[in-house]
Amino acid sequence: MRETFVTAATELLAEDPRTALVLADISADSFAPAARRHPDRVLNVGIREQLMVGVAGGLALTGLRPIVHSYAAFAVDRAYEQLKLDLDHQGVGAVVVSVGASYDGARMGRTHMSPGDVALLDTLTGWTVHVPGHPGEVPGLLRAAARHDESVYLRLSTQVNDLPRPGADRLDVVRRGSSVAPVVVAVGPMLRPVLQATAGLDVTVAYTHTPRPFDVVGLRELLPHGASCLVAPAVVLVEPYLAGTSAAVVGAALTDVPHRLLALGVGRTDLRRYGSPDDHARWHGLDPTGLRRSIAAFLAEDA
Repeated sequence: MRETFVTAATELLAEDPRTALVLADISADSFAPAARRHPDRVLNVGIREQLMVGVAGGLALTGLRPIVHSYAAFAVDRAYEQLKLDLDHQGVGAVVVSVGASYDGARMGRTHMSPGDVALLDTLTGWTVHVPGHPGEVPGLLRAAARHDESVYLRLSTQVNDLPRPGADRLDVVRRGSSVAPVVVAVGPMLRPVLQATAGLDVTVAYTHTPRPFDVVGLRELLPHGASCLVAPAVVLVEPYLAGTSAAVVGAALTDVPHRLLALGVGRTDLRRYGSPDDHARWHGLDPTGLRRSIAAFLAEDA
């Protein structure tokens, strides 16, 4: 995804003189050719992520469309105050593109992990959040974000699904269950393990790469309803960041619909471990085996 982003952003810089890029050393080598061609619109501020966001806010005030890029832990966690003040408070937007996701950088330790990034952005105003599940989804999402002036977060990962699903800004049904089947929503790269985990289960699996704004209309349409539905519909959220991040959104959307909700994601406990992304997925129960165990136990409550 990172390589695809570099290519797409480089093309945007060449095509649209309104596009600017602000870096804090991360990926600076990859963008070196673009920096030579557009020295006034490709800026590397060094290891100063707060300054990176501040500069982006200033560029946006001049009418440019800034893209900022770093690890999620640096672009969101570390620079949260600047996102709040230099973008939101000033009434301007930027495209924040992160790598590292929740634990892609686990081998570098907790400093490079950011399971709470989307939850932090939920405390701000009106951010669109894209969580692509495949490199093929990245260029379209980036180009769409560059066409307007609102704040967008594009969360890249090394974890990928088997195929791109570029039209999944709304819930995209990947596997349909019976008319009374529970709905399992997989966000971004969680689709692949979710499909493996739910093989043989009577569930409807829906995918989205855009959890903000969440497709609440699509979710309501997928819920079992009618006389044949004898129990409250069950919804399972599987997100690649902090567990429960979208629970409030779904709960608010379904206040008039009796339902049961299971929110799966990265646990809140700091494991104090390094390891690989696969290790962390397993430790947090987000591998196919762990997901199968959690989902099956939840659905068994209706049996």
